[in-house]
Amino acid sequence: MTYQEICENARKTILNCRACPECNGLGCGNTLPGPGSKAPGNGANVNWQAWKKIRLNFDTFAEDEPVDTGTELFGKHLALPLMSGPIGSMTQYSREDVTVAFNDGVMEGTAKTGTIDTFGDGIAPYVLPGALESILRHHADAIPVFNPMPNASIIRKMEPFEDHALAMCVVVDSAGLSHWKHAGDRPGSKTVADLKEIRAHTKKPFLVKGIMTVKNALQAVEAGADGIIVSNHGGRALADVPGTAEVLPEIVKAVKGQTTVIVDGGIRHGVDMVKAIAIGADAVLICRPFAVAWFGGGADGVSAYIDMLKREFTEAMYMVGARKVSDLCPEMIR
Repeated sequence: MTYQEICENARKTILNCRACPECNGLGCGNTLPGPGSKAPGNGANVNWQAWKKIRLNFDTFAEDEPVDTGTELFGKHLALPLMSGPIGSMTQYSREDVTVAFNDGVMEGTAKTGTIDTFGDGIAPYVLPGALESILRHHADAIPVFNPMPNASIIRKMEPFEDHALAMCVVVDSAGLSHWKHAGDRPGSKTVADLKEIRAHTKKPFLVKGIMTVKNALQAVEAGADGIIVSNHGGRALADVPGTAEVLPEIVKAVKGQTTVIVDGGIRHGVDMVKAIAIGADAVLICRPFAVAWFGGGADGVSAYIDMLKREFTEAMYMVGARKVSDLCPEMIR
């Protein structure tokens, strides 16, 4: 199954998404609710463009050895420094809520390919129990991502996953999303003290998603975060913010070695992954294309998309002179 075939299949059933051959944010624009960006609808494309402005440097003056794409993250060996992104509700893509089935398919695909799945807590009460069943069924390395509800709500939701999740994550940049206004536990901004309280209630690695400034990265470290995810919510939370590739270098410089750095937003290909790791990220997170992959081929479509990323990542690593992930460094990009 090729990615082109996946996209063709997905277009038959997916809503509010054109399953574009290149997921660059132009097709969906400001279609909210849906997969698009906050008006004027340029956020996803800004992310995509920021990665395209970074170039790779050829370096074939290297030992002709095979490329190893494996890495270690949160005590686990991964075949690829890749995480699938969380989508709390699939109603933006489908007339029926297929969130549980989507999470199950992505977990199956990521488990099969040796990568990590992250999944959202969503609004529907059946999303998290369904995700827990999928973790157990597929023996998946998975991370629940909790919206910034009141701390008591987050802590209550974390408890069933304490023995089964790879890590715990709170996403802070969804605090002002309009579709949460009518939720029972409304989200809101978090303080360092709030995050410290949540961190104290789990023995798992603790991640904070939605970091876009050095200030917030340092605050997350202060709160005890074992990892941060540099993310602007795919351009869905606030218009006219920088692309994640634009802020990643300064954030890496500020907190590298103090916490794990993961980045998302506009990363679509293995060459983008090489750029992110070369800048200093430990792994990348990709979201929207996993929805297309699942609609276009279920768990097999997810695996096929990851396999494509791995081929592209391997080839790009080889051509910049890297033979293992730790070889990737800033001199390989411009």
